[in-house]
Amino acid sequence: MKISQIIQITEAKLISGEAFIGNEVDKAFASDLMSDVLTLDTDNILLITGLINLQTIRTAEMAEIKNILIVRNKKPSEEMIALAKKENIVLLVSEKSMFHICGLLFKAKLKPVY
Repeated sequence: MKISQIIQITEAKLISGEAFIGNEVDKAFASDLMSDVLTLDTDNILLITGLINLQTIRTAEMAEIKNILIVRNKKPSEEMIALAKKENIVLLVSEKSMFHICGLLFKAKLKPVY
């Protein structure tokens, strides 16, 4: 599924990564526990989280995750946005809950990591 499709399905706002909206995502993983994110061993995933701090971007970088969707209409800081841009990470924000986002993407046939 393309990032542009994820934006449409979830009604998310693109915060960074405009150049990558045509990129494909194979699977999604939802978590607010970055220790769980570090255990992932898969490529081309979308991380769905409610955490809005620099550690979220740093964890994504370490796990080689290039796509993050922040839920519950939380607003990332300017520092977080700047780091996402520096690391070429797509950063999206949605008003919807994590549960709602997961349901929408699962219904649209995006596969889960597990």
